[in-house]
Amino acid sequence: MSATFLNEPLPATMHALVCESLDRPFSLKSIPTPDVTPGSIVVKVLACAVQSNLKEMFSGQGPFKFPTPIVPGTRAVGRVAITGPDTTSLSVGQLVMLDPFITARDNPDLQIIWGTFGGPCPASQKLMADNWRNAAFAEYTRVPLENCFPLNEKTLCGDLGLTFSELTHLGSSIVAYGGLRGIDLRAGENIIVAPASGIYSGATVQVADAMGANVITVSRNLEVLKKLQTTFPRIKIVPLKGDYEEDLAALSKFGLIEAYADISPHGATGSTHVRSCLMALKEYGRAALMGVIAADIAIPYVTAVFKNLTIRGSYMYKKEDVRGLIRLAESGVLKCGKAGGVEVIGEFKLEELDQACEAAAANTNAGQIVTLVP
Repeated sequence: MSATFLNEPLPATMHALVCESLDRPFSLKSIPTPDVTPGSIVVKVLACAVQSNLKEMFSGQGPFKFPTPIVPGTRAVGRVAITGPDTTSLSVGQLVMLDPFITARDNPDLQIIWGTFGGPCPASQKLMADNWRNAAFAEYTRVPLENCFPLNEKTLCGDLGLTFSELTHLGSSIVAYGGLRGIDLRAGENIIVAPASGIYSGATVQVADAMGANVITVSRNLEVLKKLQTTFPRIKIVPLKGDYEEDLAALSKFGLIEAYADISPHGATGSTHVRSCLMALKEYGRAALMGVIAADIAIPYVTAVFKNLTIRGSYMYKKEDVRGLIRLAESGVLKCGKAGGVEVIGEFKLEELDQACEAAAANTNAGQIVTLVP
């Protein structure tokens, strides 16, 4: 087997967290270390984010389907351990971000989220089961070559002082960047971000601010909004009251609003804030729906027609968005780490998954992250 960045051979086996089936808990197992194949590289995992609803997802309580056994893990950073025969730009030892959004090379409509979701159809499920069922809750992982993005370690970790765990937050920021680019957000425009108190919505505030927009944050959690404002002083705050007309009146005080990014969690089903925010948009306003509300929403039909509103669903992002977001971070324009309000709640070993899940479930506010560090 090829040599690692330490010029030592990779071990024949490695430790990984495995979900054998939906009715069994995660187990720490020794499994074969992956070898490289054409179109892939093997990475030594340095840090991987832990989702707040991880245990629910892997007990069958959520809508996501995936093959078992599976090694979970999505937003991660690591070092290249083995390069494949067709690798041209990455080198052994290089720091990389692992992008979990995988598309089939011969059919970009087939999409999976590595380590979490095998997609909605049999073909995407097969893509995951046959090729990419094992993700980053492991010492090493094999990743599609096109999903490994180089990070400037000297700039990010040296000059900016970011840790590997803090760098995993880039994965959340990229989701936000993809949604904002999808509605062509421009510097100087007013944008509503609602609700703005969660991990992904907080990242949307972070990215929109870096893009030069004037951000109007909306949430019931006033404490989190005020904390965001200490990090991003230009943002405005609108406490959500739950009354459509009252919330619309509060938003209307900010004048012409060009854009709206909605990142509602499942728990926001039934909330009136979506209608209030859509009604607050100016003529030719644009809205990105990026959340996971389970029920249908009430769209102000006539208003959408007469204002020529664009309402766009936004699922994940494009590869060019990943590169663009990394450039924003490396340039210092995007506030990252502590400067961007990111708080690493805890770093845990693979064998400490239960503690990591508890910490992640208890800390779901903007900027809060929990990681596994194999």
